[in-house]
Amino acid sequence: MAMHVGSSHATYDDVNLILHLYEMRREERMRQARGWYASSFKVKSVDELMALCPAGSEPNASYRMITSYWEMVSSFITSGVLSQELFFQSGRELLFMWERIRDIVPKVREANSDASFLRNVETVAEAYIAWMRTNAPGSYEAFSKRVRG
Repeated sequence: MAMHVGSSHATYDDVNLILHLYEMRREERMRQARGWYASSFKVKSVDELMALCPAGSEPNASYRMITSYWEMVSSFITSGVLSQELFFQSGRELLFMWERIRDIVPKVREANSDASFLRNVETVAEAYIAWMRTNAPGSYEAFSKRVRG
């Protein structure tokens, strides 16, 4: 998926959207889901994902909340609604989520016959990694090592 290339200058609308997205992350149920994802979501296979997040379970709801939230945010970036440059300066949690799931995404896509699953997240994460490598060489590798263990 190619990202829309728009103005490279962030606007007040970009700032307001980022602040709104931050407020959404502070909502109590979202905070619980984020805490669970950070502490418990360390799956290495689709089988582990299914065991950790069976349909109808609280972990499944948290998993869906986290992945759909970051896919929504990523869609704002890929469509050109939100400044990628401004987002990358404070949005590392998106990359944290991607690092935890990236290895199994191809298998989840295949299992569900859904090539679009987390496609926006993947696109933004790849751009974020390139941005980190340009702006702070070695920072992505160190970050990835910490997150992935």
